[in-house]
Amino acid sequence: MTRGSSATKRRRLSLRTELWAVRTPFRIAGNTWEQVRLAVCEIEEDGRVGRGEGAGVYYLDDEPAAMVRQIAAAANQIESGVGREQLLDILPAGGARNAVDCALWDLEAQHAERSVWNLLGVEEGPVETAMTVGLEADPAAMAEKAAAASEFRVIKVKLDGDRPVERLQAIREARRDARLIVDVNQGWDFGQLQRFAPALRDLGVVFIEQPLPRGEDAELAGYTSPIPLCADESCLDSHELAWVEGRYQMINIKLDKCGGLTSALALAAGARRRGLGLMVGNMLCTSLGIAPAHIIGLLADFADLDGPLLLAYDHPQGMRYEGGRVSPSQSRFWGTG
Repeated sequence: MTRGSSATKRRRLSLRTELWAVRTPFRIAGNTWEQVRLAVCEIEEDGRVGRGEGAGVYYLDDEPAAMVRQIAAAANQIESGVGREQLLDILPAGGARNAVDCALWDLEAQHAERSVWNLLGVEEGPVETAMTVGLEADPAAMAEKAAAASEFRVIKVKLDGDRPVERLQAIREARRDARLIVDVNQGWDFGQLQRFAPALRDLGVVFIEQPLPRGEDAELAGYTSPIPLCADESCLDSHELAWVEGRYQMINIKLDKCGGLTSALALAAGARRRGLGLMVGNMLCTSLGIAPAHIIGLLADFADLDGPLLLAYDHPQGMRYEGGRVSPSQSRFWGTG
């Protein structure tokens, strides 16, 4: 979808959805992906084009087609020159605002002839990323995938209520060298957390991400976990930090949840003020979604930025993955000025 600019507008907004194939079916607790549909926003201004990508928040029905419609409804304001701070009042947190916000950052970098990293005063260095091992029917198959990812020193393991300890035991046998993160994606109840957490601690798990369903984790306020707990679905944006505090020790920042790099920077700062640890994650996306998240990765304790590696292909000039680390593109891509 494209909206043309009028004679009084300097900007031109273009919107579309894209379909990307997944390398192999990717399964987590309650969901499986065989392909990924994304929303792409392009903003042209004075011969420059800023781009942003939104994957949306699947558990909130934040789908790319709906995101495109949401952005289109704000097209007049965007094309009239709205800034990133104003955008916070025009679009709600979610994938639509993420796509527009990141396009505006990209455009700003091109106008300044400086990278977004440089504009923010952060070094464009590599970030160590976890490699995700999705759920498989057989624990041995998960161990095989972990073993194959030998260049990654951090392995993120998707679990549900089916033999979680057995799965971790198999992966630990295959990767005695790795730091293991567990992501349950809301797949346990409180009793299961209490039962499984001590065994996962003994297997060297660094932290457990989102063990309980969003809205059903009030019991965590009185619980002392043997392993730090990280809020993902239970922390969408800065408004939920007060709820997180006292229940979780970390948060997972995703630009699609909080609505862009501008909001992610504010969320990271707010979490640090509360003494919370930081992880940056991603929905399944291309390098266009990973590039702005990489900036948060430079500020975080852990990064899970492997989305493009789970796809059948990626942008040819996208982010660079080498030795378990991800770095900005050396070519003109997102945010490189």
